Amino acid sequence: MNLFDVLLLVILCAGAAFFWRIRIISECANQYLQRYCEQQRLQLVSVARKSTRPMLYRGKLDWRSEFLFEFSSTGDDCYQGTLELNGLTIVKTYTPPHRIVTH
Repeated sequence: MNLFDVLLLVILCAGAAFFWRIRIISECANQYLQRYCEQQRLQLVSVARKSTRPMLYRGKLDWRSEFLFEFSSTGDDCYQGTLELNGLTIVKTYTPPHRIVTH
């Protein structure tokens, strides 16, 4: 095993670790949005990651992620909100003005 093989192995392991971390962040965002929509009496339609980029957060290298999500308040309409995370920390959830259904 030469230096090139070791370097290649390190790069592959780092890539797998980055992929794994992004997957965990995406699952955290999805779970949070499901709870958020339940609390706000909204129906979560879809979630998509808009961007992910590396950043330093509290002295640690992690990912800053932005997610777009669609939700409905009546079942007939659809609105688009955003969710921002630093690592697994929720930074901001934005929902545009939407119709509130009272029962």
